[in-house]
Amino acid sequence: MTNGKTVKKPLINRRKSAVDGYRRLNHKALRGEGWRILPHMFFSTTRIRDGWRMADSAVGRVDADGRLIAADPRLLALQERAGGQLGDVLAVPPLATMTRLARTLDILVSRSVVVAEGDHDLDLWVRARPDGQTVVLTVGGWAVRPQRAPWLVAQGDGETVAPIASDGWSWTTDASLRVTSLSFAAPELIGQPLTRIVRLIEDDQGDLPVIEALAGGRDFEGQRAVRRDGADVEIVLSAKALTGPDGRFSGFAGQATCVVPSVDEAVAPSNDMAVDAAFADRLDRALREPLARIVSNADSIGAQADGPLRRDYADYAGDIASAARHLLALVDDLSDLQAVERPDFTPDIEAIDLADIARRGAGLLAVRASDRQVRIDRPAADERLPAKGEFRRVLQIVVNLISNAVRYSPEGSMVWLRTERDADTAVLIVADQGKGIAIDDQARIFEKFERVDPSEPGGSGLGLYIARRLARAMGGDIVVDSAPGQGARFVLTLPAG
Repeated sequence: MTNGKTVKKPLINRRKSAVDGYRRLNHKALRGEGWRILPHMFFSTTRIRDGWRMADSAVGRVDADGRLIAADPRLLALQERAGGQLGDVLAVPPLATMTRLARTLDILVSRSVVVAEGDHDLDLWVRARPDGQTVVLTVGGWAVRPQRAPWLVAQGDGETVAPIASDGWSWTTDASLRVTSLSFAAPELIGQPLTRIVRLIEDDQGDLPVIEALAGGRDFEGQRAVRRDGADVEIVLSAKALTGPDGRFSGFAGQATCVVPSVDEAVAPSNDMAVDAAFADRLDRALREPLARIVSNADSIGAQADGPLRRDYADYAGDIASAARHLLALVDDLSDLQAVERPDFTPDIEAIDLADIARRGAGLLAVRASDRQVRIDRPAADERLPAKGEFRRVLQIVVNLISNAVRYSPEGSMVWLRTERDADTAVLIVADQGKGIAIDDQARIFEKFERVDPSEPGGSGLGLYIARRLARAMGGDIVVDSAPGQGARFVLTLPAG
């Protein structure tokens, strides 16, 4: 006050005072001095230490044991609704995961997460910053996600809709196949592609009737599909083409009818080929593609393509890539397993050169062998051994045998690949200098999910089982000759060419 008049501080000074006051108020609690609730304050976006604190953010601190030792009221309320208390282990899984990641990598981690709270979800923006032996959490956003309408449960007037299995449902789309109306309450699906609701299935000719109709602006029927709500209910779509005031195609008005199997179909055994195809398709979509992206991204991080990283951070990325590759190999094994166990599985027999395949297999594993300081002695470049089999499958067998030999060979040892012809049989021998295989184990290792030593790092235990099934399907076999301490000799035989 000057001469009886109140002089207002400039806006920037008032904001600075508010920030300074907040810092003084929370200084002791953020240092982790005892368990306490931090006073919850709301003001414009301000800079706190090295991070931004949003107007509706809540701050907390987690100790080295993962316990929430300090928290703003809003964050504490979230902890309590998740079943925890102040001083308990952080009970909100996404926040606990981010806390562990920030502590492990010793870097600031910031991302959006979705947290379940009662009958709805919350969209949060979370920052986890390591601070000594603790991690400081800043949680903002707090946006409530709209509840998802249940599938075909109730209309807007509260009346229950007949089950989809008996009555089906109707729908309309625009010319881009985006949903414009539905006969059940699901406002979040309006404007979404029709394929957000169903997964389309090709017909016997490999065509999709709805796509052909969309291209020609005409009616269609008989489009098979599966609901995406987890019910795995097959339906059939049919629709009439709509036209706008200008006479041009403007969308579809259609029906979805549940496929109800007849009594005979319901009790008949399932078609193994259809089950296998569905299994492989789901395996690819659910595992192979996401794992491939994980490997690619982890390799990019480990290679430090976007700039230098801490050594342990780069190593951590390498561990992620290695684990994802192991899971990818398991996916490949499971896919091969369902193929070779089909009653109608038949390899495409062709003329092959077993010596050439042995050289190719050795080349594919040269880097891995070099890393383990193991030398592979392959057949000479001019050596030939005509045989009969499917090239891709024989190469798969050979790579498996060489990979096992390299894995169980000591440093500085050698793996030998030898080919020979025995009457009407082409023979490939893969020998190593490993610890050998006991006679009692030599039959067991060709069974599913069995390995020489389950306690050692290795594959899924499916490789030799699949390899022998493939060899026998091509008219050959795989046998082993070994003794403890004397290495192992795996012998692949195929019909000679």
